[in-house]
Amino acid sequence: MEILIAIAIFVAITALVLWRSIRIIPQAQESVVERFGKYHRTLKSGPKVVIPFVDQIRVDVDKRDQVVSFPPQAAITQDNLGVSVDTVVYYRVTDVYNATYKVSNFITAVEQLVSATLRNVIGGMDLEQTLTSRDQINRELRSVLDEATADWGLKVTRIELKGIDPSESIQEAMEKQMRADREKRAQILQAEGDKQSAVLRAEGEKSAQVLRARGSAEAETVQAKAEAEAMTLRARGEADAISMVFKAIHAGGVDKDLLAYQYLQKLPEIAKGDSNKLWIVPTEMGANSSFWPFANQMDEITDALRGGQKAATPTEQHDAADTSEAPGRPVVDPGVDLPTAVELDAPENDQNS
Repeated sequence: MEILIAIAIFVAITALVLWRSIRIIPQAQESVVERFGKYHRTLKSGPKVVIPFVDQIRVDVDKRDQVVSFPPQAAITQDNLGVSVDTVVYYRVTDVYNATYKVSNFITAVEQLVSATLRNVIGGMDLEQTLTSRDQINRELRSVLDEATADWGLKVTRIELKGIDPSESIQEAMEKQMRADREKRAQILQAEGDKQSAVLRAEGEKSAQVLRARGSAEAETVQAKAEAEAMTLRARGEADAISMVFKAIHAGGVDKDLLAYQYLQKLPEIAKGDSNKLWIVPTEMGANSSFWPFANQMDEITDALRGGQKAATPTEQHDAADTSEAPGRPVVDPGVDLPTAVELDAPENDQNS
């Protein structure tokens, strides 16, 4: 019985020793081993053997990229405006020994370093630069943290600003300013639009007037040319007509009776007009006169009206008056040409008569 108890105790102690001697380190993790309270070695990933009760694992360090979100940090800008900044830090442990023995708590150390550096960077910018220069702030923070954390076995890979929030009073003032700027831009754009519209309208009216003037000038020129051509053609036509009539008269051998008849037909046309009341026709013009187309035409008209009998000359009329062969005829002194007065009434008088 005592032997069985001793064997059981031995087996238990052996199992405990074996359990404490074999350690399995996960991937991307390292462990710091101390022997009798002093750094001994660093265990990599995989199964490892340590001496129980002699070697002790101080800390297990994860070498993957870590993300730490820090609470909002208060900062004051260059123009004395308070802002609250939320930051996120991405870091990675590059040296397990330095991260364990050169800083007591590297997370707290990084947080305080970020807070101090952030206040320093934002203190050199005004509010507008702070709100619009996140990339610049990230670069400056990363540069300072890389230099400070190099001895701690850390590598800051990235810093992001989640938010930069001014105070409520500043936000209200910014909203008013933005609203005023929008209204100002809207008024400027409207004024520019009205100006451009007026300029374009004036240019359009100017172009329209120029085109209208050009069109009127061209139309007048065309009309003048057309009228000139029409007058030329009309004159040529009238000349041709006169020439043809002249040739036809001379070629047809027109007698005196026809000429007298045509002359009588043209008299009413010559006397047309409301203002024509009296028309004086000379009774005789010289045979060689250039102002009368036909010699002794009045005698010929008289002969035609009398049926071919020739009109008596003033001498014959005087002789007839002395012999009383033509009673009632007026006595005309020979050698004196008296005009025959033909009274032409207006169309109203003809209708009334």
